[in-house]
Amino acid sequence: MWRWRRNPLRRRSDVVDAWIVLAAWLIALCGGVLTGLAAGSAVDHGLDRQRAERHPVSAVLTENAPGGTSASALDGSHVWAIVRWTAPDGSTHTGRAKVHPGAKAGTLATVWVDRQGRLTSKPLTHIEASFQAAWTGVPVGLGVAGALLGGAQLVRLRLARRQSRQWDEEWARVDTPWGWKAG
Repeated sequence: MWRWRRNPLRRRSDVVDAWIVLAAWLIALCGGVLTGLAAGSAVDHGLDRQRAERHPVSAVLTENAPGGTSASALDGSHVWAIVRWTAPDGSTHTGRAKVHPGAKAGTLATVWVDRQGRLTSKPLTHIEASFQAAWTGVPVGLGVAGALLGGAQLVRLRLARRQSRQWDEEWARVDTPWGWKAG
């Protein structure tokens, strides 16, 4: 706040510097929050659309799934196997999907398909989507705010160099009439 008070040593460049700092922080704060919210909202809408477009269907294993009684079967992981399913338009499709290890041919499995009946991954839940939207929005907002503050620092650096040149010129004017040179 000292830069705005009346002071005989205050220069115009000090006031400009103070306004740059104030404006940069305000713009970075507002810009960071707004872009972060916009990015998070865009991700959230995309994931909502994805949840609306994907749906589960029953599929039948066409081969025995690998992995019988291995450690992978015990920890709940899945293995890839060929499955067959019927698309919404009535056509039959086959493809590779994750199933329980050791499942026998003919076993029913649930797979996720899009509107065209193509295999796809399971959509994120609402909680997972919110988490992903937040973890997209926060870095975007911080990045925008950081870029704005970095730009302001560059402007302030140029202003500081200009102030330094002005100090040199003022010292040169004062120093010479007195008859001695500093430095």
